[in-house]
Amino acid sequence: MAAAAAAEGVPSTQREEPVRDDAAVETAEEAKEPAEADITELCRDMFSKMATYLTGELTATSEDYKLLENMNKLTSLKYLEMKDIAINISRNLKDLNQKYAGLQPYLDQINVIEEQVAALEQAAYKLDAYSKKLEAKYKKLEKR
Repeated sequence: MAAAAAAEGVPSTQREEPVRDDAAVETAEEAKEPAEADITELCRDMFSKMATYLTGELTATSEDYKLLENMNKLTSLKYLEMKDIAINISRNLKDLNQKYAGLQPYLDQINVIEEQVAALEQAAYKLDAYSKKLEAKYKKLEKR
């Protein structure tokens, strides 16, 4: 096409450049630089906004760590309370075991007495049955 344009006598500066489908390529006419004062102001604005953003991010992270620290402190206190409760329970359990051990001879005596009472009760029932038989024999003999 350039050869055809040269053959027609059209100067090369007025020739059309090939049309590109690539939208990312800018032509010299599209790239306009803003005035120097505008760039400075835009940079200041960008840095100011970036500083505000980063400050917010760091503040949020710092607050998260403070919250986590407070939660850890509360959890630690709760575990200390639970430790104290467990120590008290253990101490009370040892006391109860010692008291039970002190009462064990008496409990054994109660069991022996209970067995003796049961045996005595059985003997009383047998004696009652035997006395009823004797009474029946006595009445039988008395009637004769």
